[in-house]
Amino acid sequence: MRALILSDIHGNLEAMEAVLAAAAGSYDQLWHLGDAVGYGASPNQVVERMRALGVIHVRGNHDRVVSGMATAEGFNPVAAMAAYWTTLQLKPENLEWLRAMPQGPIYPAGSVAACVHGSPLDEDEYIVSLNDAIEPLRQQRSLITFFGHTHLQGGFSTNGKSWAEIIPGYTNEDEAVSWKLELDLHGSTRYLLNPGSVGQPRDFDWRAAYALFDDRDGDPTAEIVFHRVPYDVPAAQKAILDAGLPQRLAWRLSEGR
Repeated sequence: MRALILSDIHGNLEAMEAVLAAAAGSYDQLWHLGDAVGYGASPNQVVERMRALGVIHVRGNHDRVVSGMATAEGFNPVAAMAAYWTTLQLKPENLEWLRAMPQGPIYPAGSVAACVHGSPLDEDEYIVSLNDAIEPLRQQRSLITFFGHTHLQGGFSTNGKSWAEIIPGYTNEDEAVSWKLELDLHGSTRYLLNPGSVGQPRDFDWRAAYALFDDRDGDPTAEIVFHRVPYDVPAAQKAILDAGLPQRLAWRLSEGR
């Protein structure tokens, strides 16, 4: 089975559509790791596309705040303002869908993987460094856990003896690019893998991030391909400014941070 894995779209319609166009025909299921909304200017359009296309959905912290499942305590003022604006914009049926999204981990049927937003141990935990990844890797029930939340594409792995950070290596800064990793499914290696953020990357690469996972139907190895794809950043920025959202949310899109 082949899965398209998306996370942290954050209401960025232009980035999401670029990803869906680039990945068209290359996957069987779409797995969504949360934070469909917050920051961006097109929450209804993004939610409706995810509702229609996604098979697996995991709630994110912005999804919870926007839908009234949690408070904005801990959000910075810009994030809190964007969440409040998003709540006012969302249609009732889209708010209800966000409220109903389950907490991870979610285990897709027939897969060796799990889907979470922050960590398999805590949905709000940020796994940024190898040190952060040690306990989640030790305790996760699945061989592979896909996570988001950090907006940083890559991940971590361990075979119980050695530990590694996975950083996709791209050379071209303007075009669509990909980076492939072979995964050992019949050994002792465990993986924490982040597809990156579709709508608000924070690794200093402005292009929309996503991943394609192929479990090769029970073969001893699987494959994950990390992708970056250009999108219409000026259009996304204009939508943010036209909505009256903070300017910072617009300019950071061109910076990838």
